[in-house]
Amino acid sequence: MKHSKQQDIPFLWALFPLLVMIVTMAVTIIRFEGPPHIPLIVGTITAGWVAHFHGHSWKNMEEGMYQGIRLALPAMLIIILVGLIIATWIGGGIIASLIYYGLKIITPSLFLVSICLICCVVSLAIGSSWSTMGTIGVAGMGIGISMGIPAPFVAGAIISGAYFGDKMSPLSDTTNLASGVTETDLFEHIRHMFYTTIPGLVIALSFYFFAGMRFSAHNIQDEHIQTMISTLEKNFVISPWLLLVPVLVIFLVAKKVPALPALAVGVLAGFICQIFVQGDPAGDAIRAMHDGYTIESGQAWVDELFNRGGIESMMYTVSLTIVAMTFGGIMESTGMQKALVNQILKFAKSAKSLIPTTILSSFVTNVTAAEQYISILLPSRMFASAYKKRNLHSKNLSRALEDGGTVTSALVPWNTCGVFITSTLGVNTFQYAPYAIFNYTVPVIGILLAVLGVKVTCLNRKEE
Repeated sequence: MKHSKQQDIPFLWALFPLLVMIVTMAVTIIRFEGPPHIPLIVGTITAGWVAHFHGHSWKNMEEGMYQGIRLALPAMLIIILVGLIIATWIGGGIIASLIYYGLKIITPSLFLVSICLICCVVSLAIGSSWSTMGTIGVAGMGIGISMGIPAPFVAGAIISGAYFGDKMSPLSDTTNLASGVTETDLFEHIRHMFYTTIPGLVIALSFYFFAGMRFSAHNIQDEHIQTMISTLEKNFVISPWLLLVPVLVIFLVAKKVPALPALAVGVLAGFICQIFVQGDPAGDAIRAMHDGYTIESGQAWVDELFNRGGIESMMYTVSLTIVAMTFGGIMESTGMQKALVNQILKFAKSAKSLIPTTILSSFVTNVTAAEQYISILLPSRMFASAYKKRNLHSKNLSRALEDGGTVTSALVPWNTCGVFITSTLGVNTFQYAPYAIFNYTVPVIGILLAVLGVKVTCLNRKEE
């Protein structure tokens, strides 16, 4: 094919593929209850057509798509390992033990607050929302559902807690990334995030406290909990020693062991427990790692909870990640994403508009690029000079990137984070999003503080 001279793609043309993708996505999911893969492919084809019309070569677009996929490869490996962890920890009785003792200890009315705080602590310790949700989160879903609490409520509390720790932990990759690309001291960055993150957590915990009142012991069917406990005792060897496996994984990650080898140790430990503690044949344990664990307890809702995991269960997620990153890759490599962000930048005339614009841009990048890291990297490059020009300290930028990028990634169904959460916790993004209170209150608080001029730091000046 012959190509005309490569041109910058105007805003309206850059917006067109995004609108096509969103409209197609809405029709597919709402009208036909179909998967989001095809709308993303339609969006990618539209983006390719727009780019070709403006003189971009196929080679450039193809390399952009490949680069997008390469960026997501670490995430895809973690997704596969989480599938293995779920299968081996269910088969090894680890999830069953966590649920068993959770049902014995946690009061239904305080469960949402308790699981949110537990996820906060674990995520702070290990610096990873994904690892927290893939381990403690899976067990928390089982406990909450066993208590009769709707799955979206439980998922929202888990996500809020996990993202609080991910955002505030000095071990978190996104926290280090945001401070690094903006040349902000790590701990100064974390301290500056207190002003948006702590109020966000307080609001979330307050909601979970009052919402939990409706799930008090008087309103929960005790026989439902007793059925779960007796089913667990009948089908698994329950032991507090099995709880050492998640403790081991948390310890490894806290000691800065990379996520992949730390999770691999968790898989191996679960596999060993399934064979030597639960007494399952090695062949069954190996098959469960690929196909997922299966159980026939006689209780349909229990079977639905435990029949899951394995590599095969994550292939939907992996394929969606690949498709989403092809769309994000072509949008970035052809400059369409930059055109969208540049248009938003026009509204940033002062700190009161620049910080909200940064937060909005990070969210838009989460939608268009489908990757949390890009939502931090791209706006940081786009806005760095604007912050310097307006005499604003770089920690304003680093906080805005996290307020708009890190936490909102969970609210986009086709973002790698939204895809991971849906596959891991078993709840659709549209279902859990209203209850992931922390994830949408933090950006709002960040915008309000900027508009009011509160805790906005200028260079060579104290905080306003």
